[in-house]
Amino acid sequence: MTRVVVIGAGIVGLTTGIALRRAGFDVVICEQAPEIRAAGAGLGLWANALAVFDELGLGEQVRAIGKPSEMYFHDPAGRLLETEFGVEDHQYLLVHRAKLTDLLADAAGRENIRLRTGFREYEEHTAGVTVRLSDGSSEEADVLVGADGVYSAVRAQLVPGAAAQEHRGHQVWRAVVPDAGSTLPGNRLILGTNGCRGGYVRTHDGSAYWLVNQFKSPPLTGTRKQQALERAHHLEEGTGGLLAELIAATPEELILHNQIMLVPPLPHWVSARVALAGDAAHAMSPHITAGATLGIEDAALLGRLLGSTDDVPAALEAYQADQIPRYTRVADLSAAVEHSPTPQEFARHYAAFSHWMITPRNAEQNRVGA
Repeated sequence: MTRVVVIGAGIVGLTTGIALRRAGFDVVICEQAPEIRAAGAGLGLWANALAVFDELGLGEQVRAIGKPSEMYFHDPAGRLLETEFGVEDHQYLLVHRAKLTDLLADAAGRENIRLRTGFREYEEHTAGVTVRLSDGSSEEADVLVGADGVYSAVRAQLVPGAAAQEHRGHQVWRAVVPDAGSTLPGNRLILGTNGCRGGYVRTHDGSAYWLVNQFKSPPLTGTRKQQALERAHHLEEGTGGLLAELIAATPEELILHNQIMLVPPLPHWVSARVALAGDAAHAMSPHITAGATLGIEDAALLGRLLGSTDDVPAALEAYQADQIPRYTRVADLSAAVEHSPTPQEFARHYAAFSHWMITPRNAEQNRVGA
């Protein structure tokens, strides 16, 4: 039986493990952390990710832990920024990262996950790949998949010199506030001044998820709460807006802050026996809120291609040939959103991206060829 080692037990690594097990492979997932855990708070899954989970037999379970939501934007005065795109291009499912990770770990089989086991190096040979791990052990496999995130150790060996880079000045603050969703009249995503974006949404369990981003942020001062509140003032006209109230009511220890990191475009994603997936291959700015969805697509494609042939190098080459051009297009669409001169243009370019992303690939190719 074909054996696969997956490095990283995040959402993409776990989904990769599930897809490959369904394709009939023997899979072990190695995670350097002592437990299965998810960094972050809320997570948006678009229609293309939900289609993957349907394909894997997990769609109903994923929808059961999520709340249908819509990605519409408002200006600081509360006015809706309309686009020419349809309702379906704005719809997604909001889930809690930790709950989704637990669900996927169960589906992958916790007996197939090795905790406290990080990646050290690999050595390819004609018949497979030897994977050396941080506990001193090694695994002989037919395929190694690096799904170990933006700081991927697998990428460091496969593509030397491609370390993650700061998206300079791009900062994000977010939190899930338990039992606060009932106080919100509805969801609100706002495009403000000084490069700020943010808002709040109600989750399926009655909590509230709030988020504040800023491009070209000045140097940070104060606590995480103070930093988020300072930027909220660029998102709501006047004082005492609901976003500011949510942030003010959030305990400091629940507020997450990150400097956004990016992976530069890679000359290759694979070798004969090694492949990258998810953020390890294409970490990008979260202003398009699609990183997890796109990584889930990587996992599904690897499962389909590797499951369709005994020729591992050919399957991985096909994976790369499909994905690198696709992510060149993702980068172009993402840049159009980021560099939009006005909130209205931001909303329009964002909807254009989501429309492109959720369009089935064969339909898109047919239109291009028409």
